[in-house]
Amino acid sequence: MPELYKELFEFQKRLEAHYRDMQDIEFTIEKGKLYMLQCRVGKRNGVAAVRMATEMHAEKLIDMKTAVMRVAPNQLVELLLPMLDPKIELITKSIAKGLPAGPGGAKGRVVLSSQDAVAWAKKGEKVILVREETSPEDVDGMHKSAAILTTKGGMTSHAALVARGWGKCCIVGCGDIEINHDAKTFKTKNGAIIHEGDWLSLNGTKGLVYEGSMALVAIDLDKNQSYKDLMKLVDKVKVMGVRANAETPEDAAQALKFGAEGIGLFRTEHMFYGEGGEQPLFLLRKMIVSKSEKERKGALNELYKYVKEDVKDTLRVMNGRPVTIRLLDPPLHEFVPHDKEKLLELSRVLGISISVLKRRVIALHENNPMLGHRGVRLGISYPEITEMQVKAILEAAAELIKAGEKALPEIMVPVTCTFNELSHQKKIVDQVYKEVCEKHKLKKIPCLYGTMIETPRAAIRAGLMAQVADFFSYGTNDLTQMSFGFSRDDIGGFLPKYLDLKILPYDPFQTIDTDGIGELIRMGIERGRQVKPKLKVGICGEHGGDPDSVKFCHRLGMDYVSCSPFRVPIARLAAAQAAIEF
Repeated sequence: MPELYKELFEFQKRLEAHYRDMQDIEFTIEKGKLYMLQCRVGKRNGVAAVRMATEMHAEKLIDMKTAVMRVAPNQLVELLLPMLDPKIELITKSIAKGLPAGPGGAKGRVVLSSQDAVAWAKKGEKVILVREETSPEDVDGMHKSAAILTTKGGMTSHAALVARGWGKCCIVGCGDIEINHDAKTFKTKNGAIIHEGDWLSLNGTKGLVYEGSMALVAIDLDKNQSYKDLMKLVDKVKVMGVRANAETPEDAAQALKFGAEGIGLFRTEHMFYGEGGEQPLFLLRKMIVSKSEKERKGALNELYKYVKEDVKDTLRVMNGRPVTIRLLDPPLHEFVPHDKEKLLELSRVLGISISVLKRRVIALHENNPMLGHRGVRLGISYPEITEMQVKAILEAAAELIKAGEKALPEIMVPVTCTFNELSHQKKIVDQVYKEVCEKHKLKKIPCLYGTMIETPRAAIRAGLMAQVADFFSYGTNDLTQMSFGFSRDDIGGFLPKYLDLKILPYDPFQTIDTDGIGELIRMGIERGRQVKPKLKVGICGEHGGDPDSVKFCHRLGMDYVSCSPFRVPIARLAAAQAAIEF
């Protein structure tokens, strides 16, 4: 029926031009006559949504703002990360479900320890690391794995944060599985038993676990012109800046590729794990278990060069873009060795018996470490720790500037709750700043001094904090944890029930709780800018990559949001849509 086909084709062109969008049309042919029944906006996946929006804009069918609004930010995940083949997934039943901590898809063979992940990867095997939970000591194995699956933890647990930073597929809080390390298996709620070495496939976007090896599909962004065209439109529209959270110079380089305008959170402590981190980690441990100031300073002096080089490499990559460097934050016990051989080596270097060393390690134990001796509290207890880090940051910047390169570090003090803490640390920063300028014969080193607002008291007392801070960066992971009284590592035990019963409308560690946490943020910004109108304000918690949270930050007048490198395009699109909507 070539004539009827031609007629139908003209109708669909007219409908698309009239509605200015792709149409799903229904028709019938009866006795040689075409009847149009109805039409509606057609559904589309992420890849198609980006292509349609940019091509319709190029054809002048829609304007720039309409094109930007046509793509849901989370649809970009389909372009940014590999996905399980949706056709196969549609006909496959999952064996377990957890929290979708790291989007994308992955497949690999099951391993139950980080050491096995490293060993299997060396043999060329693709592996999925399955653990109850992860710690900094697991970083090597996590890095070598195609994906991570944990039975415990929430959206801001260690596994979730590290995986998202790398753009790695990750499911956490998967209470549907039970690990048996002796048998090297895990059992699912429906009775399936998976052995070490068996193939597993994960959908990190939905939190689904599948048995077996499923096909993956991926998009080459470098060859995807539609994506490039969309991002050009996004950058013309958005007002708020988008930075990235980074842990290494490599992370920073990846962030730049995704369009980051700076680093909103550079976590120095992650340099102590992974490849090349053995010696810095040993020196950090030496500093932690030191009993006297002299011992501690000796270890810090050795550690200084590693911190400086790490910071310098990152500042060089960012080439004058702002890099917010958080001073040492985690509780010290996280870095203490538990391995007998490492303890023996440490006791030998320190010249003390193993029994004395063990007593020092036990003395570091805290009942509630996340509310304990960490962040600014370390810098106040041991000023030499702050001094070493600040010296490393400023020396790195000074060396780059003298070499004709650009550097813009921002020193961020974490976990503050009072003006006096900030003032105490500022004196150390000012003294080191003066010494470094004199040493390098520089009139000034571009640098800002600020704090991470992650305690409710800091938000309430923000006006006073702004008297000494050049910027605020909201650490919404901890702010949510402290305000709700929810442990972000243990929330998986009860959160699914809260969501099922609608006690909470969504996971507050995924999307900012605007009624509670949002009010603290709003209050802090208003009080801070009353004192310092040009106070720079951003967010560096994981909410910085959540579209709804990004739009909330725009409404509050933040200068930027910061998120994992692979979520930067999502945040950019959400920021552009916020500029259009509000």
